[in-house]
Amino acid sequence: MQALPKESVIAVVGSGAMGSGIAQVAATAGHQVLLFDTRVEAADKAIDGIKATYAKLVEKGRMGAVEADLAGERLKRIGSLQEAAGAALVVEAIVENLDAKRALFAELEGIVLDDCILATNTSSISVTAIAAKLRRPERLVGMHFFNPVPLMALVEVISGIATDKAVADTTYATAEAWGKNPVHAKSTPGFIVNRVARPYYAEALRLLLEQAGDPATIDAVLRDCGGFRMGPFELMDLIGHDVNFSVTNSVYDAYFGDPRFTPSILQQELVDAGFLGRKTGRGFYRYGEGVDKPAVHTEAPQARPDSVALIGGESSHLAPLAARLAAAGFELPRHEAFEGTPGFLCAGAAVYLTDGRTATERAAETWHPDTVIYDLLLDAGKATRIALARADQCSDAAYHAVVGMFQAAGFAVTRLDDVPGMAVMRTVAMLANEAADAVNQGVCSAAAVDIAMQKGVNYPRGPLAWADSVGLQQVVTVLTNLAATYGEDRYRVSPLLRRKLAADPQGARFHA
Repeated sequence: MQALPKESVIAVVGSGAMGSGIAQVAATAGHQVLLFDTRVEAADKAIDGIKATYAKLVEKGRMGAVEADLAGERLKRIGSLQEAAGAALVVEAIVENLDAKRALFAELEGIVLDDCILATNTSSISVTAIAAKLRRPERLVGMHFFNPVPLMALVEVISGIATDKAVADTTYATAEAWGKNPVHAKSTPGFIVNRVARPYYAEALRLLLEQAGDPATIDAVLRDCGGFRMGPFELMDLIGHDVNFSVTNSVYDAYFGDPRFTPSILQQELVDAGFLGRKTGRGFYRYGEGVDKPAVHTEAPQARPDSVALIGGESSHLAPLAARLAAAGFELPRHEAFEGTPGFLCAGAAVYLTDGRTATERAAETWHPDTVIYDLLLDAGKATRIALARADQCSDAAYHAVVGMFQAAGFAVTRLDDVPGMAVMRTVAMLANEAADAVNQGVCSAAAVDIAMQKGVNYPRGPLAWADSVGLQQVVTVLTNLAATYGEDRYRVSPLLRRKLAADPQGARFHA
C-alpha cells in the first residue's frame, strides 16, 4: 500500500504539544497542513512555535533555509472544521475523552470526502469505541504518536474491529514516508507500549515495597546493569504519578482486574499526597534548588580474593563475565566439586546468576550457606555496576570476597536485599512475558513489539530480542520461580513462551 502523496492535504485538530508536533512532521514531509483549534490564539501560537523550531534547525545546520521557509508556508490555521473538507487525512489530537472524540469525528464525517482517512491520536481509548457511532467506522484508525512528536520515531497504527485494512496500511505507509517507524497493532487496552511497559514500573514498585533497595539504588541498577536510559522511579517522576497511575488503573480495569496490571499502593499514596513528581517538586525524589539527589548504595572496597574457579556447566551468560574476570588476572580453573548450574566459586562462596529464587532459598536447597547471586547484565563486558544479593546464611567473609572479586573486575557493586529475581532479571522477564502475550493474542507481531519498545520508550533492547539473548528457558524458569514464591497469577507464563520451548527446547527464539 502506498503513502498519501505529498500533494494530499493533512488536517490536524488540536494544537497542543501533540497536535503541533504532528503538524510539524507532516509539513516537513511536504504536505499542506491545516491546523484547527477551538482557541484561535492557540493555533496561531502553535504555528509560530513550529516556525521558530524550523529556524533553530537551520541555525544548527539540520535543515536548509529554503526547506524551512517552504515547510513554514505549508502551515495554515483554519477557523472552522468546514475548511478541512478537502483533506485526505484528518488527525485528531484533542482531549483524552471518548465523548469528545466521538462528537468530533461525527462532525467531521459530515464534512470530509468519503475517501478521507480519520485518525485518532488517542493513547489509551479504544479505537473501536471511538468509531462505533460513525456511519462509516471502517475509515477510522488510530495513529498514536509519542511525545515529543518530531523526535520520537514510533507511531502505533491501531486498527479497531471495524477498521479497513487498506486504511491501516495507507496510514502505516504515510507515517513511514514521514520518517517514522510505524507498527501495526490491534485496538486493545494500552495498545503495545502502554501495555508492555507496565512491568517496568510495577516490578520496581514491588521491589521498593519489599525494601530491596531505595529508589536511587534501584534506578541505578536498572540503568547501569540493565542499560535502561532512565530508572523506573525517575521516569515515573518525570511522567507524573497522576498520569502514570491513571494509565495503570485504566489498563487494569480494561483487563477486568488482571493481577498482572495491579496498581501499587505506594504510587496511590504519592498521588493522594499530591507528590506527583517533577511538576510538583516532589515524588520519589525531591526537586528544586539546593536539593541533592540521594546517593546510590555502593559497597565499600574489599580485598581481592586469592583465587576464583568456575563451577557447573558451560553457559553463554557466564562467558562474558568470566572473560572480564580473566582480564582482571583471575585464572579461573574449573572446580569439579560443583555440578549443574554454571557459576563461580570465590573463597568458598557459590556465585550464580539469579533464576527467580532468593539466594537464601538456593542456599537452603543446595546445603551451601555461602551463596551469592548476581543480577542480569545487558552487557557484562561494558557494565559499570553489578547488583548482588547474599543468602541470609552467608558469612560476611565469603560475601566480602565476592564483592572484592567483582570490584577487581572494574564493577561498582550494589547490594540489594534478597528478593526473588532481583531487579533487572525480574523486570526483563516480565517485559518479555507481556510482550509474548501481546503477540500470542494477536495485538502485534514479535518484530512490532520490539520496535515499539525501543522506539517508543527507548528500551536498550526489544523485550523479545532480550528474551532470545537471555534464553527462553531462563525467562520461563525465572517466572515460574517468582510465581511459586508469590503464589500469584501475576507471574503466570505466557502460553507462547511455553509453546516455543516445547517445539524447540534447545533453540527456541522469537527472532531468527
